[in-house]
Amino acid sequence: MKLSQYGYEFSPEMAQYPTINRDDSRLMVIDRKTGEIEHRQFKDILDYFDEQDLFVFNDTKVFPARLYGNKEKTGAEIEIFLLRELNRELRLWDVLVDPARKIRIGNKLYFGDDDLLVAEVIDNTTSRGRTLRFLFDGSYEEFKKALFALGETPLPRWVREKVEPEDAERYQTIFAANEGAVAAPTAGMHFSKHLLKRMEIKGVESAFLTLHVGLGNFRTVDVEDLSKHKMDSEQYIVSEEAAAAVNNAKRNHRRIVSVGTTVMRTLETVVSTGGMIKADTGWTNKFIFAPYDFTVADAMVSNFHLPYSTQLMMVAAFGGYDLVMQAYKEAHEAGYRFGTYGDAMLIR
Repeated sequence: MKLSQYGYEFSPEMAQYPTINRDDSRLMVIDRKTGEIEHRQFKDILDYFDEQDLFVFNDTKVFPARLYGNKEKTGAEIEIFLLRELNRELRLWDVLVDPARKIRIGNKLYFGDDDLLVAEVIDNTTSRGRTLRFLFDGSYEEFKKALFALGETPLPRWVREKVEPEDAERYQTIFAANEGAVAAPTAGMHFSKHLLKRMEIKGVESAFLTLHVGLGNFRTVDVEDLSKHKMDSEQYIVSEEAAAAVNNAKRNHRRIVSVGTTVMRTLETVVSTGGMIKADTGWTNKFIFAPYDFTVADAMVSNFHLPYSTQLMMVAAFGGYDLVMQAYKEAHEAGYRFGTYGDAMLIR
């Protein structure tokens, strides 16, 4: 497969705001065996599953990763995007800086009224990246509180330039628990409290793993030959409980549903022989594109992803390239909402 095969007509206006109710989004249902495509609402998803089928969710929690500050002396405005904490005691963070060309090692950056936080640039890690050391005398808890109070919800710029207060809650799943993501696992955002309760009543089971979504998951693919693209690593955590739930479903021949590409990537990272998975904590840079033999999930929930994205490539590998691209075309013609706040697809 080549990069050029994953293009389609896309406009950012396809979904700048989420639906009022999470499970009111539309749901396109694709049957891989028959090629049949159905049009439903997301709240209907349980019609396709039975007691003891298992949904696997990503419970990562998005933190307010975007900060605005000023450079020392010149006062030039800068934007910082927090990527990951490197050292808790030393207050070291891996960040992106915009505009990057104006920032050098040794520069001090000031954030908030009365310069509540000060950071020093101590390393240039990539062409755009930097390592910052925050200079803060209080406790770690006080530092994190100040840092996150200054931060803004990291809604992708292409969705909408202006972040609104409601985004802090909506750009997050309702089961988010483990802080560390700079982007939301969007397939999980369609699940409401009411829908999860209906799952419980029906006997459809749930398991939770963690993959802290980083910017690498959304990095532009800039090579035509997909085998030459390198994914950035992202941290995952699969507990003993989650592994047991997945393996039990496998042994009992129950359907396993991957809620999103992040869950699928994690499952395929920790799978062992026979399709069983192991509890593990680590980093994955696994890049899944066709042809690929999936060994864990029987079904997948996904948003409609951007053209040329690694997420679209994975979805096409799971659902079949021709069927998925035809489904995207049909979704576009039917007025589906694409992207972060868009509608959903169930591939079964």
